[in-house]
Amino acid sequence: MDVLAGLLDGPRARGAFLLRMVMQPPWSVRIEDRAPLCLMCVTSGGMWIVPDGGGDPVELRAGDIAISRGPVPYTAADRPGTAPRAVIGPGGVCRTLEGEPLAESLRLGVRTWGNASDGATTVLIGTYRMDGEVSRRLLDALPPLVRLPADAWSCPLTPLIEEEISRDGPGQSVVLDRILDLLLIAALREWFARPGAEAPGWYGALADPVVGRALRLIQGEPARPWTVASLAGACGVSRAGLARRFTELVGEPPMAYLTGWRLATAADLLRGTDDTVEAVARKVGYSGSFALSAAFKRVRGVSPQEFRRNVAPDVSRSLLSG
Repeated sequence: MDVLAGLLDGPRARGAFLLRMVMQPPWSVRIEDRAPLCLMCVTSGGMWIVPDGGGDPVELRAGDIAISRGPVPYTAADRPGTAPRAVIGPGGVCRTLEGEPLAESLRLGVRTWGNASDGATTVLIGTYRMDGEVSRRLLDALPPLVRLPADAWSCPLTPLIEEEISRDGPGQSVVLDRILDLLLIAALREWFARPGAEAPGWYGALADPVVGRALRLIQGEPARPWTVASLAGACGVSRAGLARRFTELVGEPPMAYLTGWRLATAADLLRGTDDTVEAVARKVGYSGSFALSAAFKRVRGVSPQEFRRNVAPDVSRSLLSG
């Protein structure tokens, strides 16, 4: 497993918020949902993303895909100067600026929402609602907004999402979740491969025949009692050679990376399963609950039990359900 796979292998899309937005100018929507990640695919017309804090507005045209990294708010509009007329909060709940619900008045059909059924702009939106801990290494490497222009890449998944998003058959939400996962991976791979993308060290290290294998071993088998020596042996190099090359390419020593991966995986399990702390500890390579608790509290400042209690419940409401 590599880190891109790790992004979605644990907390991958589960009941992701997906819809088709159809708008006729003038329109402007303030996004305050605090979602960790959102994909926007413009299939007709165009729109602007206006970031908070005075950043430059970004134009999206038909065929473009944007990835927005939360939780910082932003505004989506037909043009930068259009004042917001609606606010989307956590869980996709949409209201007027005065707080009045808009779900019913803007509903246009199955997973379709907007101010005009024949509007000039159509955007497919897929939002990940859960902030998974394993993915944090990747999300922290992304800028607040990634734009992939239509003339720079071609992705066959966009028409597939457009075809599937308005269907309402059995298991449709799972189908859409998996298509969204594939689209995200394809978009991130394309973006990281672009000149000037400033991909993090571990991403480039995945292509290295030695360090890439070490990373995959750590991520794929975190419960194994790894040492630098055993990793080096599995990779066919000396202990000193692996330690030096790993630190040079990844930016931290192998055992520090292993600890971070184990604790991130443990956090995902605490968040998304009913496993006991003892069971979680053994799944990620600790001898028991005491050892995991000590490491978890040292790094995160809280015990595994406190972390589990403090995790916000998954929000299930959406602007299409009111």
